Amino acid sequence: MAASCSLFNSSSSAAAASLPRNQTSSQFRVPTSAPCPRRRRCSPAVITCTSSTLDPAPSSNSVKPRRPADENIRDEARRHRAASAASTFSAKYVPFNAGGPESEESYSLDEIVYRSRSGGLLDVQHDMDALKKFDGAYWRDLFDSRVGKTNWPYGSGVWSKKEWVLPEIHPDDIVSAFEGNSNLFWAERFGKHLVGMDDLWVKHCGISHTGSFKDLGMTVLVSQVNRLRKLNRPIVGVGCASTGDTSAALSAYCASAGIPSIVFLPANKISMAQLVQPIANGAFVLSIDTDFDGCMKLIREVTSELPIYLANSLNSLRLEGQKTAAIEILQQFDWEVPDWVIVPGGNLGNIYAFYKGFKMCQELGLVDKIPRLVCAQAANANPLYRHFKSGWGTDFKPVKATTTFASAIQIGDPVSIDRAVYALQRSNGIVEEATEEELMDAMALADSTGMFICPHTGVALTALMKLRKSGVIGASDRTVVVSTAHGLKFSQAKIDYHSKAIPEMASRFANPPVEVKADFGSVMDVLMKHLGDKAPK
Repeated sequence: MAASCSLFNSSSSAAAASLPRNQTSSQFRVPTSAPCPRRRRCSPAVITCTSSTLDPAPSSNSVKPRRPADENIRDEARRHRAASAASTFSAKYVPFNAGGPESEESYSLDEIVYRSRSGGLLDVQHDMDALKKFDGAYWRDLFDSRVGKTNWPYGSGVWSKKEWVLPEIHPDDIVSAFEGNSNLFWAERFGKHLVGMDDLWVKHCGISHTGSFKDLGMTVLVSQVNRLRKLNRPIVGVGCASTGDTSAALSAYCASAGIPSIVFLPANKISMAQLVQPIANGAFVLSIDTDFDGCMKLIREVTSELPIYLANSLNSLRLEGQKTAAIEILQQFDWEVPDWVIVPGGNLGNIYAFYKGFKMCQELGLVDKIPRLVCAQAANANPLYRHFKSGWGTDFKPVKATTTFASAIQIGDPVSIDRAVYALQRSNGIVEEATEEELMDAMALADSTGMFICPHTGVALTALMKLRKSGVIGASDRTVVVSTAHGLKFSQAKIDYHSKAIPEMASRFANPPVEVKADFGSVMDVLMKHLGDKAPK
């Protein structure tokens, strides 16, 4: 595999190259006399960096010069990269849970392969020995130094961790919308008034380029496809089966790179907002009279016969991008580890991706533990929940998923079941479920406290409320609920709930508009009654 340029190699002088051009090593010093805030793990470590021919560190009061008018951010990155050394980091495909770094079976990331010889899942394995040549403090400061910048490609929340994602890809091959860096929302009112918690947070991964967390993985997958096409691999396009969000992300990133995309969607089972995205981005969309599992079966058969690259989470490249959300959560807490992280689960790649991100941070010394994970499923599509309730003791049994408002997780035979079980068992994790009424009520309650969430986040919040009620999650536990998609994608579900148009659902927290005559007296009567009901007691 051809190695690309990186910001640094294993030498001490190259370490300086990872610093921003307007930042000196003194800005990373941790004062040993500073008091530690609540629960913060302080370190007296000092990163000492020397200057580099690649990126000489100016004096602390200097200002980074603006790039020339005829130079874009790719050109600027290319110019500053010219003198850098080749990457000392690497990654490869190995069979999932192969049992050690020296698996006899492995593949280059430049090979088009989705499963091991035995038919099992693959995983991306990084050269941890090379990464461990730099301590945890180094990685923390490197990743923190890139946040919020426009330097290509490190302004992306995914590519700011490039060395841990696709270390050998050339930056010119990366396809990015500067995804990631999503809001970690302190759910103050929901936490205090509804679940009795002061340290509840919602990671809004749906505040992104296409409105879902799928962007985090798709930037990695499409970037690698872009590289493979430049290497003249036989790829005519990229295809996926989707319940909505995957197709939106795939079509957007392929459109950005000029790569054809093909989407298999289950007919009449996704929202219009989700359907219009791949259409608008120019994807070739097939609406198929089946469910997601049926679409998944077809796309796997098609990609085995045609030179179409498979983009579903069976492809482990996507998980490399999705794991950066876990690292980002730690960054946003100043590298403190939350007690719990709750993730909605459908095809189940995401729960493993979060585990992988947290575990890499622990293994490389950025943190000293990992949080407990909770996977939340809709009761109408709950094969993992049933497997968990059996004590993991019986063989996994797929289910026939039935209609759920959490349509993106309406999956009865998840591809990443083995990955999910692995992650949950090693994080002392839990699986919980939500009925349709529970998830819709939770969504309405969250929205009434200032959020605007998707039904899948309603599933995760239902899991939170159940675990709080049972005492499993404590009142003082720092807990993060992962929100996977933007609420605007599911506006019809919200309309139906608040208009009480959902059969056999009480919609207890509905807030429909009040019809009133267009005269002052009628309006005043309605307002006085409403305001009287809201008066402080």
